[in-house]
Amino acid sequence: MPADEQPGPHGAATASTAGAPRRLAQAALRDVPWEVGVAKPDPAVVVDDVRRTFGGLTAVSVDHLEIQRGGITGLIGPNGAGKTTLFNLLTGFDQPNSGSWSFDGKSLSDLGPHQVARLGVVRTFQLTKALSRLTVLQNMLLGAQDQKGERFFSALVPGRWRAQERANTEKAMELLGRFKLDAKKDDFAGTLSGGQRKLLEMARALMSDPKVVMLDEPMAGVNPALTQSLLGHVKDLREQGMTVIFVEHDMDVVRDISDWVVVMAAGKVIAEGPPESISQNQAVVDAYLGAHHDAPLTIEEEDQVLAEAVARIAEEEGAEISSDDGEKAR
Repeated sequence: MPADEQPGPHGAATASTAGAPRRLAQAALRDVPWEVGVAKPDPAVVVDDVRRTFGGLTAVSVDHLEIQRGGITGLIGPNGAGKTTLFNLLTGFDQPNSGSWSFDGKSLSDLGPHQVARLGVVRTFQLTKALSRLTVLQNMLLGAQDQKGERFFSALVPGRWRAQERANTEKAMELLGRFKLDAKKDDFAGTLSGGQRKLLEMARALMSDPKVVMLDEPMAGVNPALTQSLLGHVKDLREQGMTVIFVEHDMDVVRDISDWVVVMAAGKVIAEGPPESISQNQAVVDAYLGAHHDAPLTIEEEDQVLAEAVARIAEEEGAEISSDDGEKAR
Protein backbone atom coordinates (compact mmCIF):
# COMPACT_ATOMS: atom_id res chain seq x y z
CA MET A 1 0.00 0.00 0.00
CA PRO A 2 1.49 3.41 -0.94
CA ALA A 3 2.53 5.63 1.94
CA ASP A 4 -0.12 8.23 1.18
CA GLU A 5 -2.81 5.56 1.43
CA GLN A 6 -1.88 4.06 4.79
CA PRO A 7 -4.73 3.55 7.28
CA GLY A 8 -5.08 6.05 10.08
CA PRO A 9 -4.69 5.21 13.75
CA HIS A 10 -8.22 3.81 13.97
CA GLY A 11 -8.05 1.83 10.73
CA ALA A 12 -9.74 4.54 8.66
CA ALA A 13 -8.10 5.95 5.56
CA THR A 14 -6.18 9.18 6.10
CA ALA A 15 -7.23 12.49 4.58
CA SER A 16 -4.82 11.94 1.69
CA THR A 17 -7.05 9.14 0.43
CA ALA A 18 -10.23 11.22 0.52
CA GLY A 19 -10.12 11.70 -3.24
CA ALA A 20 -9.65 7.99 -4.00
CA PRO A 21 -13.24 7.37 -5.22
CA ARG A 22 -12.99 10.37 -7.54
CA ARG A 23 -9.68 9.16 -8.92
CA LEU A 24 -11.19 5.70 -9.49
CA ALA A 25 -14.18 7.19 -11.34
CA GLN A 26 -11.99 9.43 -13.45
CA ALA A 27 -9.60 6.58 -14.22
CA ALA A 28 -12.50 4.40 -15.36
CA LEU A 29 -13.68 7.15 -17.70
CA ARG A 30 -10.25 8.28 -18.90
CA ASP A 31 -10.25 6.32 -22.14
CA VAL A 32 -13.97 6.66 -22.90
CA PRO A 33 -14.51 8.60 -26.16
CA TRP A 34 -16.29 11.95 -25.94
CA GLU A 35 -19.25 10.69 -27.95
CA VAL A 36 -23.01 10.75 -27.45
CA GLY A 37 -24.31 7.36 -26.29
CA VAL A 38 -20.83 5.98 -25.66
CA ALA A 39 -20.58 2.75 -23.62
CA LYS A 40 -19.18 3.07 -20.09
CA PRO A 41 -16.89 0.52 -18.40
CA ASP A 42 -19.38 -0.24 -15.60
CA PRO A 43 -22.77 1.41 -16.17
CA ALA A 44 -25.23 1.55 -13.26
CA VAL A 45 -28.09 3.08 -15.27
CA VAL A 46 -28.77 2.39 -18.96
CA VAL A 47 -31.38 4.26 -21.04
CA ASP A 48 -32.56 3.04 -24.45
CA ASP A 49 -34.82 4.82 -26.97
CA VAL A 50 -36.78 6.77 -24.36
CA ARG A 51 -39.33 9.18 -25.84
CA ARG A 52 -41.74 11.47 -24.01
CA THR A 53 -44.05 13.86 -25.81
CA PHE A 54 -46.60 16.35 -24.56
CA GLY A 55 -49.02 17.01 -27.41
CA GLY A 56 -46.82 17.99 -30.33
CA LEU A 57 -43.81 18.79 -28.13
CA THR A 58 -41.06 16.21 -27.74
CA ALA A 59 -39.72 16.76 -24.22
CA VAL A 60 -37.29 13.81 -24.18
CA SER A 61 -35.79 11.83 -27.02
CA VAL A 62 -32.76 9.87 -25.76
CA ASP A 63 -31.46 7.09 -28.00
CA HIS A 64 -28.87 5.63 -25.63
CA LEU A 65 -27.30 6.83 -22.40
CA GLU A 66 -25.15 5.08 -19.82
CA ILE A 67 -24.28 6.39 -16.35
CA GLN A 68 -20.98 5.22 -14.89
CA ARG A 69 -21.21 3.50 -11.51
CA GLY A 70 -19.51 5.20 -8.55
CA GLY A 71 -19.02 8.57 -10.22
CA ILE A 72 -20.73 11.96 -10.28
CA THR A 73 -22.46 12.69 -13.58
CA GLY A 74 -23.60 16.24 -14.23
CA LEU A 75 -26.68 16.71 -16.43
CA ILE A 76 -26.72 20.18 -17.95
CA GLY A 77 -28.56 22.05 -20.67
CA PRO A 78 -30.60 25.21 -21.27
CA ASN A 79 -34.04 25.65 -19.72
CA GLY A 80 -36.57 23.36 -21.40
CA ALA A 81 -33.90 20.86 -22.46
CA GLY A 82 -35.78 17.94 -20.83
CA LYS A 83 -33.50 17.33 -17.85
CA THR A 84 -36.18 17.21 -15.14
CA THR A 85 -38.52 15.25 -17.42
CA LEU A 86 -35.78 12.64 -17.85
CA PHE A 87 -35.38 12.51 -14.06
CA ASN A 88 -39.13 12.01 -13.69
CA LEU A 89 -39.08 9.14 -16.19
CA LEU A 90 -36.11 7.35 -14.62
CA THR A 91 -37.62 7.52 -11.12
CA GLY A 92 -41.19 6.51 -12.01
CA PHE A 93 -42.84 9.91 -11.54
CA ASP A 94 -43.75 9.91 -15.24
CA GLN A 95 -44.05 7.27 -17.96
CA PRO A 96 -42.62 7.58 -21.49
CA ASN A 97 -44.38 7.06 -24.78
CA SER A 98 -41.74 4.45 -25.63
CA GLY A 99 -38.37 3.12 -24.54
CA SER A 100 -36.80 1.30 -21.63
CA TRP A 101 -34.25 1.90 -18.89
CA SER A 102 -32.62 -0.24 -16.26
CA PHE A 103 -30.56 -0.15 -13.07
CA ASP A 104 -28.04 -2.92 -12.42
CA GLY A 105 -29.66 -4.89 -15.23
CA LYS A 106 -33.13 -4.67 -13.65
CA SER A 107 -35.78 -2.95 -15.73
CA LEU A 108 -37.30 0.15 -14.14
CA SER A 109 -39.92 0.53 -16.86
CA ASP A 110 -43.51 0.64 -15.60
CA LEU A 111 -42.42 0.84 -11.95
CA GLY A 112 -43.83 3.40 -9.55
CA PRO A 113 -41.62 5.82 -7.59
CA HIS A 114 -41.77 3.74 -4.40
CA GLN A 115 -40.76 0.60 -6.30
CA VAL A 116 -37.83 2.39 -7.94
CA ALA A 117 -36.73 3.70 -4.53
CA ARG A 118 -36.85 0.20 -3.04
CA LEU A 119 -34.42 -0.96 -5.73
CA GLY A 120 -31.96 1.74 -4.63
CA VAL A 121 -32.62 4.71 -6.94
CA VAL A 122 -33.77 7.83 -5.08
CA ARG A 123 -34.10 11.49 -6.02
CA THR A 124 -34.54 14.97 -4.67
CA PHE A 125 -36.58 17.74 -6.24
CA GLN A 126 -35.84 21.23 -7.47
CA LEU A 127 -38.74 22.41 -5.31
CA THR A 128 -38.28 20.58 -2.03
CA LYS A 129 -40.94 18.12 -0.86
CA ALA A 130 -40.45 18.34 2.91
CA LEU A 131 -43.68 17.85 4.86
CA SER A 132 -43.88 21.24 6.53
CA ARG A 133 -46.22 20.24 9.40
CA LEU A 134 -44.03 17.35 10.52
CA THR A 135 -40.85 17.86 12.49
CA VAL A 136 -37.44 17.48 10.90
CA LEU A 137 -36.95 14.13 12.67
CA GLN A 138 -40.37 12.87 11.56
CA ASN A 139 -39.51 13.79 7.97
CA MET A 140 -36.34 11.75 8.27
CA LEU A 141 -38.13 8.69 9.67
CA LEU A 142 -40.43 8.67 6.64
CA GLY A 143 -37.43 7.83 4.47
CA ALA A 144 -36.62 4.53 6.18
CA GLN A 145 -37.48 1.38 4.23
CA ASP A 146 -39.48 -1.69 5.30
CA GLN A 147 -40.81 -0.30 8.56
CA LYS A 148 -42.70 -3.02 10.44
CA GLY A 149 -44.95 -0.53 12.21
CA GLU A 150 -46.47 0.53 8.87
CA ARG A 151 -48.45 -2.70 8.71
CA PHE A 152 -51.82 -2.50 10.44
CA PHE A 153 -51.66 -5.60 12.62
CA SER A 154 -47.96 -5.17 13.40
CA ALA A 155 -48.66 -1.62 14.55
CA LEU A 156 -50.90 -3.06 17.27
CA VAL A 157 -47.97 -5.00 18.73
CA PRO A 158 -45.29 -2.43 19.75
CA GLY A 159 -42.82 -5.14 20.61
CA ARG A 160 -42.51 -5.99 16.93
CA TRP A 161 -41.38 -2.55 15.81
CA ARG A 162 -39.92 -0.64 18.77
CA ALA A 163 -36.37 -1.90 18.25
CA GLN A 164 -36.49 -0.99 14.58
CA GLU A 165 -37.92 2.43 15.44
CA ARG A 166 -35.02 3.08 17.84
CA ALA A 167 -32.50 2.02 15.20
CA ASN A 168 -34.13 4.26 12.60
CA THR A 169 -34.12 7.19 15.02
CA GLU A 170 -30.43 6.69 15.78
CA LYS A 171 -29.66 6.55 12.06
CA ALA A 172 -31.76 9.68 11.41
CA MET A 173 -29.97 11.60 14.15
CA GLU A 174 -26.57 10.53 12.82
CA LEU A 175 -27.52 11.84 9.36
CA LEU A 176 -28.97 15.06 10.79
CA GLY A 177 -25.72 15.57 12.66
CA ARG A 178 -23.75 15.08 9.46
CA PHE A 179 -25.91 17.69 7.71
CA LYS A 180 -25.79 20.08 10.71
CA LEU A 181 -29.54 19.77 11.26
CA ASP A 182 -29.56 17.85 14.53
CA ALA A 183 -30.31 21.01 16.52
CA LYS A 184 -33.47 21.42 14.37
CA LYS A 185 -34.80 17.90 14.94
CA ASP A 186 -37.91 19.05 16.85
CA ASP A 187 -38.62 22.07 14.61
CA PHE A 188 -41.33 21.90 11.98
CA ALA A 189 -39.81 21.39 8.52
CA GLY A 190 -41.78 24.40 7.28
CA THR A 191 -39.70 26.70 9.48
CA LEU A 192 -36.42 25.75 7.78
CA SER A 193 -34.73 28.00 5.24
CA GLY A 194 -34.64 26.95 1.58
CA GLY A 195 -31.07 25.71 1.91
CA GLN A 196 -31.83 23.76 5.07
CA ARG A 197 -34.76 22.08 3.33
CA LYS A 198 -32.41 21.02 0.53
CA LEU A 199 -30.12 19.51 3.16
CA LEU A 200 -33.08 17.79 4.84
CA GLU A 201 -34.25 16.30 1.55
CA MET A 202 -30.78 14.97 0.79
CA ALA A 203 -30.45 13.53 4.29
CA ARG A 204 -33.90 11.92 4.07
CA ALA A 205 -32.95 10.30 0.76
CA LEU A 206 -29.98 8.65 2.49
CA MET A 207 -32.28 7.00 5.05
CA SER A 208 -33.07 4.35 2.44
CA ASP A 209 -29.38 3.44 1.85
CA PRO A 210 -29.57 4.21 -1.89
CA LYS A 211 -27.16 3.11 -4.57
CA VAL A 212 -28.04 5.90 -7.03
CA VAL A 213 -28.88 9.43 -5.89
CA MET A 214 -30.44 11.84 -8.39
CA LEU A 215 -30.35 15.50 -7.40
CA ASP A 216 -32.46 18.02 -9.32
CA GLU A 217 -30.73 21.42 -9.03
CA PRO A 218 -29.55 20.95 -5.44
CA MET A 219 -27.95 24.43 -5.39
CA ALA A 220 -30.94 26.35 -6.78
CA GLY A 221 -32.12 29.08 -4.41
CA VAL A 222 -29.56 28.15 -1.76
CA ASN A 223 -27.88 30.81 0.35
CA PRO A 224 -24.22 31.10 -0.74
CA ALA A 225 -23.21 30.29 2.83
CA LEU A 226 -24.75 26.81 2.43
CA THR A 227 -23.61 26.18 -1.15
CA GLN A 228 -20.16 24.92 -0.13
CA SER A 229 -21.76 22.69 2.49
CA LEU A 230 -24.07 21.16 -0.12
CA LEU A 231 -21.16 20.67 -2.52
CA GLY A 232 -19.26 18.85 0.18
CA HIS A 233 -22.21 16.57 0.87
CA VAL A 234 -22.59 15.72 -2.84
CA LYS A 235 -18.92 14.79 -3.04
CA ASP A 236 -19.33 12.74 0.13
CA LEU A 237 -22.00 10.61 -1.57
CA ARG A 238 -19.34 9.48 -4.05
CA GLU A 239 -16.91 8.83 -1.18
CA GLN A 240 -19.51 6.42 0.23
CA GLY A 241 -19.66 4.52 -3.06
CA MET A 242 -22.92 5.91 -4.43
CA THR A 243 -23.60 6.86 -8.02
CA VAL A 244 -24.69 10.50 -8.30
CA ILE A 245 -26.58 12.19 -11.14
CA PHE A 246 -27.33 15.86 -10.69
CA VAL A 247 -28.89 18.68 -12.69
CA GLU A 248 -27.13 22.02 -12.42
CA HIS A 249 -26.81 25.31 -14.32
CA ASP A 250 -23.74 26.70 -12.56
CA MET A 251 -20.79 25.56 -14.67
CA ASP A 252 -18.31 26.29 -11.88
CA VAL A 253 -20.17 23.77 -9.73
CA VAL A 254 -20.29 21.27 -12.61
CA ARG A 255 -16.55 21.55 -13.22
CA ASP A 256 -15.80 21.28 -9.51
CA ILE A 257 -17.57 18.02 -8.70
CA SER A 258 -18.37 16.16 -11.94
CA ASP A 259 -16.46 13.17 -13.27
CA TRP A 260 -18.55 13.14 -16.46
CA VAL A 261 -21.00 15.59 -18.00
CA VAL A 262 -24.05 14.89 -20.18
CA VAL A 263 -25.51 17.82 -22.14
CA MET A 264 -29.15 17.94 -23.25
CA ALA A 265 -30.89 20.34 -25.63
CA ALA A 266 -34.43 20.11 -27.03
CA GLY A 267 -34.87 16.72 -25.35
CA LYS A 268 -31.80 15.11 -26.92
CA VAL A 269 -28.33 14.33 -25.60
CA ILE A 270 -26.04 16.46 -27.75
CA ALA A 271 -22.69 15.89 -25.99
CA GLU A 272 -20.92 13.78 -23.39
CA GLY A 273 -17.49 14.00 -21.86
CA PRO A 274 -15.39 15.08 -18.89
CA PRO A 275 -16.03 18.62 -17.63
CA GLU A 276 -13.03 20.10 -19.43
CA SER A 277 -14.32 18.86 -22.78
CA ILE A 278 -17.71 20.54 -22.58
CA SER A 279 -16.59 24.15 -23.03
CA GLN A 280 -14.67 23.05 -26.14
CA ASN A 281 -17.74 21.47 -27.76
CA GLN A 282 -19.30 23.72 -30.40
CA ALA A 283 -22.67 21.96 -30.14
CA VAL A 284 -22.82 22.87 -26.45
CA VAL A 285 -21.86 26.49 -27.09
CA ASP A 286 -24.51 26.71 -29.81
CA ALA A 287 -27.17 25.19 -27.55
CA TYR A 288 -26.55 27.75 -24.82
CA LEU A 289 -25.76 30.84 -26.89
CA GLY A 290 -27.25 30.23 -30.33
CA ALA A 291 -25.57 28.83 -33.43
CA HIS A 292 -24.41 32.25 -34.69
CA HIS A 293 -23.83 34.04 -31.41
CA ASP A 294 -20.31 35.20 -32.30
CA ALA A 295 -20.43 35.23 -36.11
CA PRO A 296 -20.57 38.73 -37.66
CA LEU A 297 -23.21 39.21 -40.36
CA THR A 298 -22.12 39.83 -43.93
CA ILE A 299 -23.49 42.86 -45.84
CA GLU A 300 -25.87 40.58 -47.73
CA GLU A 301 -27.13 39.02 -44.45
CA GLU A 302 -27.62 42.46 -42.92
CA ASP A 303 -29.62 43.57 -45.98
CA GLN A 304 -31.74 40.41 -45.76
CA VAL A 305 -32.43 40.91 -42.03
CA LEU A 306 -33.35 44.57 -42.66
CA ALA A 307 -35.63 43.69 -45.56
CA GLU A 308 -37.42 41.04 -43.49
CA ALA A 309 -37.91 43.53 -40.67
CA VAL A 310 -39.29 46.18 -43.03
CA ALA A 311 -41.64 43.62 -44.57
CA ARG A 312 -42.94 42.58 -41.14
CA ILE A 313 -43.54 46.20 -40.14
CA ALA A 314 -45.37 46.93 -43.41
CA GLU A 315 -47.49 43.81 -42.96
CA GLU A 316 -48.40 44.79 -39.39
CA GLU A 317 -49.22 48.37 -40.44
CA GLY A 318 -51.35 47.07 -43.32
CA ALA A 319 -53.25 44.82 -40.92
CA GLU A 320 -53.89 47.76 -38.59
CA ILE A 321 -55.14 49.98 -41.47
CA SER A 322 -57.48 47.24 -42.67
CA SER A 323 -58.81 46.85 -39.15
CA ASP A 324 -59.38 50.61 -38.81
CA ASP A 325 -61.19 50.73 -42.17
CA GLY A 326 -63.42 47.90 -41.08
CA GLU A 327 -64.29 49.69 -37.86
CA LYS A 328 -65.21 52.86 -39.77
CA ALA A 329 -67.38 50.91 -42.24
CA ARG A 330 -69.35 49.48 -39.34
